[in-house]
Amino acid sequence: MIRPARVAGAWVLVAALAAGCSETQPPDPRAGLPPTPWVTRATAEARGEVKTLPDGKRQALRYKGWSSADFGQFRTYAYDDTRPEPRPGKAPMPAAAGDPKKGRSLFLARAKGPCTGCHLIQGQDVWPAGNMGPDLSTFGDRGLTDEYVFNLIYDPRHIFPNTTMPPWGTSGMLAPGEVMDLVAFLKTQKGPPPPERDRERNPNTRPKPPGFGDNLDSTNNPAVVRAEAAEASWARKGPAGKSCADCHPGGPGKAMKGVATHYPKYVQPYRRVMSIEDFLTVHAPETTGTQVLAQSAENLDMTILVKMASNGMPVALDLSTPEHRAAFERGRASFHKRVGQRNHACADCHTTGSGRGAERFLGGRLLGNVENGLTRHFPTWRTSQAQVWDMRKRMQWCLTPLGMNMLPADAVEYAELELYLTSFDQGEPLSVPGIRH
Repeated sequence: MIRPARVAGAWVLVAALAAGCSETQPPDPRAGLPPTPWVTRATAEARGEVKTLPDGKRQALRYKGWSSADFGQFRTYAYDDTRPEPRPGKAPMPAAAGDPKKGRSLFLARAKGPCTGCHLIQGQDVWPAGNMGPDLSTFGDRGLTDEYVFNLIYDPRHIFPNTTMPPWGTSGMLAPGEVMDLVAFLKTQKGPPPPERDRERNPNTRPKPPGFGDNLDSTNNPAVVRAEAAEASWARKGPAGKSCADCHPGGPGKAMKGVATHYPKYVQPYRRVMSIEDFLTVHAPETTGTQVLAQSAENLDMTILVKMASNGMPVALDLSTPEHRAAFERGRASFHKRVGQRNHACADCHTTGSGRGAERFLGGRLLGNVENGLTRHFPTWRTSQAQVWDMRKRMQWCLTPLGMNMLPADAVEYAELELYLTSFDQGEPLSVPGIRH
């Protein structure tokens, strides 16, 4: 009989051998990736599909009310999208002077930027302005040449290689003549700025938005009511003659206690990282015969029900296995990868530092800091949408206005990005469903 001390010693030896091997064998960068492309099991509008119309134009199929523009010419988070970041571009400055009136309209135009999403300018009609970029209310006093300002707007990477400002001209979002109009407008912004009549107009004096009360109060958060109603689905037998309750007795509160604290995680039978939502898309049809597509109401409500069983328990990801470590690194790389027409990365908005957006206003919205955790209240009730959103829809929504085609909601790339984001919540208590604007 092997005594416990010897068993422990054996594990130390195995660990030492493993460590020795790891020093000589580089980690497999594909560890944890499915051997074949993942077949999406998402609703039609959540698959990120782009179709070609009879007139030859391409149109993206997205959620109701979202842009249907095809951003296929710009790179995405897809692992097989190996296109490099676009090189900084240049254009000759037009000889004709710009129109400051047109420039101000462009500065405020939601369809173009708006520039006010990051910069404050003069005018009581400027709302909501953000402060992710510098205050430009007295920009004209800087005495910069027209050519310098033109180049700064057209593609600022020539001047500031690590800037978070989009390459407006290189990406085709602004024509050279429009840039000249902006140059002419910015020259009119001279001090002293008029006295501030509304502290909320200025993002530097605007109060941070209050919360929405107790997120677990069913009278305050409609998502709680939806999740409680999902208990009927938990007990309902599917086409295969089984229900969730048949294999998980004691009710979801008891049977699922602690389960959600370990997600997202690598799931060996599917050979990929999955969230609760991803797992339901394959596990439910295999066991009960019921289709639970990603982004369907059934999926989101059941996810909340499962996660509520772990409320108050700390997030406990396993990041020790080769599959988890490789997935974590890929997720981190995605977080810092600049994508889309605006050439933005998640890190631009959700980390702190010079020119970064975390804990600053983007328009009227205060941007979250990834280091404070962004995931442990998802899925969450969006008061602005009157809908439940999970992390995946949040990712899809965040990147579409930046000019990136969506990936399917259950894409491996999103799952591993979510794993990386959730690592910042490690040890913090789950509190699902959240409630946000």
